[in-house]
Formats: sequence, structure tokens, C-alpha cells
Amino acid sequence: MTFQSDPLEADRALKAKHRDMWALGDYPAVAAEIIPDLGAILVEACGVGRGDRVLDVAAGSGNAAIPAALAGASVVAGDLTPELLEAGRALAAQRGAEVEWRQADAEALPYADGEFDTVLSCVGVMFSPNHQAGANELIRVCRPGGTIGLLNWTPEGFIGQMFATMKPYAPPPPPGAQPPPLWGSEGHVRALLGDAVTDVIARRQTVTIDRFAHPSAFLDYFKANYGPTIAAYRGIAGDPDRVAALDHALTELARGHLQGEEKAVMEWEYLLLTARKHD
Repeated sequence: MTFQSDPLEADRALKAKHRDMWALGDYPAVAAEIIPDLGAILVEACGVGRGDRVLDVAAGSGNAAIPAALAGASVVAGDLTPELLEAGRALAAQRGAEVEWRQADAEALPYADGEFDTVLSCVGVMFSPNHQAGANELIRVCRPGGTIGLLNWTPEGFIGQMFATMKPYAPPPPPGAQPPPLWGSEGHVRALLGDAVTDVIARRQTVTIDRFAHPSAFLDYFKANYGPTIAAYRGIAGDPDRVAALDHALTELARGHLQGEEKAVMEWEYLLLTARKHD
């Protein structure tokens, strides 16, 4: 019995850490202020329309769920972190969108096989530690002939590079966990979905970020608002030298991506991928 329960306990502990991490700072502000249009881009790419049954996996505060509801779909938004769901409820009410909010683990979705016409995730499922488990659930809850849509940061883009920069300062990942930005690699996602899907369309695009006038503005904002960054700094808080080194590394990363003379902007790359589940 002990050996059988250990993996379950380890998974519960890992998911609890994930919930705590995404409750740090203010991710709803990041989604609303920095990347407000990404959810709508994914919804449009999936062809979501009136009467569709849509599931937003690892929905956060509803960056994709709310546009899907406003397009006339019947939407369920699931996320592991209750604080994000509460923020999503408030945002949906402000925008007049009807969304069902439910706490849900992307690797063990509490929905029936084939329950949804469209299953999508906007920079959400990429943070599930077991990529294949997350992909399997996307496939399982999508009906035959339905659409799976994903928008994820690429490894080579700014956010992918930010995670690579923070990695040496963060605790080692648990055994079997894979880096989130791999979900931004077309080959990786195709392998995860395998022959369960057809009609795969994948393209790399960028979103223009004009919030940060200089590198230190980016650093200050992410240290205050973005859960993974906050968690990385908390882990090294007792070592001023490492804190200073991470400050420097992230500042230089931002400096290398900021461009423009009159107004500083960054271009953050993501992979937009849609596929149809086999009939």
C-alpha cells in the first residue's frame, strides 16, 4: 500500500505547489494588461461559434474562456488555482459573459469522454508537469471531429528564454516533469497528440508588448506579478548574490529584446496550433 500511495502523494504535493505558485502576485493583471488579445486570437483560430461546447483548460482568469463565451459558445473554464477562478468570475461578470468556472487539474480533467466540441488552452496546459498526461486529457474530452486549439510560448521566444534564464535559480523539477516551453515546439506537440488528431495547422506568431519602457520596468513588474518569477526569487531570498545575479540576467534578457527608438516594444513569440480529433 505504501508504494502505491507514494506517487499519488507526490502528485498531490506537486499540484499544491503549482496552485500556490499561480496564486502569488497577480496573474489576472498580467493576462489583462500584458497579453489581453491572445485568448481571442486562439478562439478565432478554433472557429468557436454560437452553440459550441467549449472547454478552456488551465484557464487562469479566462483569457480565452471569456472571448469564447462572448462568441456565443457554452463555456466551461477549469483551472487548478481557486484564486484565478474567482478573478475570472468577476471579469466575466464585468464583460457580460456566461462561463461555468470549475477547479480542475489539466492532467485529470473532471469531464466525460467527448464532452466538448472545442478544447483549447491559452498559455495554460503548457505548465502541466506531465506533458503527455495533459495532452491525453485534451484529446479524451474532445468529441470525435472536434477541435483542439493551443497557444503556447515557444522555447526560442522571450518567455521561453525567460524560463531558461530562471531555471538555474529555481529548485530542480520533480522526476518526469518537462519544461513548459516545449509546448511551443510544433514537433513536440505533434508527438504528444500523435495519431489521435488530423488536419494540424501550426504557425509561429508574435504579440507586441509595449508596456515596458526599459528593462528594469519589466523586471519590477514580473517580480511583483508573475507567479513563477516570484517563486524563483523566494527560493533564493536568503542569498543576496544569487538575487543580484538573477536580477542582472533578467534585465539583460529584456534589454536584448526591447527595440524601438520612440517607443520601446518587445515581440514575444508563441505557437498557435489547431487540430481536429479523428472521427
